[in-house]
Amino acid sequence: MSAATQPPAQGVDHSGGGLLPDRHPTADFFVCDIFDAAPKDDLGSMEHPIFSLSTRPDRRLLSYAHNGTQIDVIPSVKGRATIHDKDILIYCVSQLMAALNAGREVSRTLQLKAHDLLVATNRDTSGDGYTRLKDAFERLAGTRITTNMTTGGLETTRGFGLIESWEIVRRSRGGRMISVTVTLSEWLFRAVLAKSVLTLSRDYFRLRKPLERRLYELARKHCGKQASWQVSVGTLHKKSGSAAPLRVFRAALRKMIAEATLPDYTLRELPGDLIVIERLRVPRAATTGPHLSDEAFEAARALRPGADVHALAARWRGWWEETGRPRLGNADAAFLGWVKAQR
Repeated sequence: MSAATQPPAQGVDHSGGGLLPDRHPTADFFVCDIFDAAPKDDLGSMEHPIFSLSTRPDRRLLSYAHNGTQIDVIPSVKGRATIHDKDILIYCVSQLMAALNAGREVSRTLQLKAHDLLVATNRDTSGDGYTRLKDAFERLAGTRITTNMTTGGLETTRGFGLIESWEIVRRSRGGRMISVTVTLSEWLFRAVLAKSVLTLSRDYFRLRKPLERRLYELARKHCGKQASWQVSVGTLHKKSGSAAPLRVFRAALRKMIAEATLPDYTLRELPGDLIVIERLRVPRAATTGPHLSDEAFEAARALRPGADVHALAARWRGWWEETGRPRLGNADAAFLGWVKAQR
C-alpha cells in the first residue's frame, strides 16, 4: 500500500486547519511565589476601622460613617477579624501587586505556602503559629462587611466577607498546614487591580500592640508625601476604631509618644487636644535618586527571580542615601552589585 493510500495513524488528526486542543488550560488561581515582595496595604481598609483592635473575641456590631462612607461590620461567633489577622490580606495584596508590576496575570484566588506567609509577616512558625493562622482564616471568612466604599473608581453598596473562602490543601504528617488556597473578596481584588494600595514599612509586622499598627496605617495613609498630619484626638479615636473610652485612648497615645515605636513616624501632642504625626524623614523626589535603566531591572530579575525589583531598587536607593550618597560612576553596576550581595 502506498503512502498516499495508507489510512491515518490512530490518534493523529489529519483534518487540517484549526487549533490543537488546550491540553494545559491556564490555572484559575495565582501561586504566591514572589520572594521579598514589598508589603502593600489597600487604601480602603487603611482609611476605615474595619478590623478589631481587641486581643479577645470581639463580637460587637460595628457601624461607622465618615465623609459619606457607611460601613457595617458583623462578626461571626468567633469574633471580628483582628488587625493581626489582616497580615494575611497584606501578604496576599503584596504578592498580587508584585506580580502585576512584573507583568504577570493574577487571580483573586491565591495558592500560598503557610510557612512563607508566617515568615513574611514576622509570625511564629511553631505549631501554635499554624493554629493561630487557621483561626485567623476563620475570622476573616466569618466577618461580614456592608459598605458603599469606593474601590477602583466605583461606588457599590454590597455585603461580603473579608475573604470569600479558604481551604487547607495539604498537611504534613505532623499536622502542619503546608499549603492553602484563599479567595479574596471582589472588593479587595478590585482595589488591587486599580493599584489602590500603599507600601508599608517591613517593621509594621514587628509592632505588637494593635493600636500601634492601626495608627501606623492612619499615619501612612494621611501623611502620604507630606511632612506631617494634624488631627484631633476625638477624630483619631473614631478613625482608629478603638473601643476604649476617650480618656483611656488619650493615655495610650501619650504612652506611644513616650515610647516612639512607630516606624517612620513620630507623634506629638499639641494644646487643644490635638495630635501631630510627623514623618521621620521626608522622602526626596524620585528624580533626585540614582537613575536605573530598564536593562538594569531586567538583569536584577535574572539575579533574583520572582523578586519585586522595584522594591529592591527603593531599598538600594535608601541604602545609598544612608551611606552619604556616594558618587556613582555607573548606577546600574552599583545597583546590580548590591543585589548580588543580598542573595
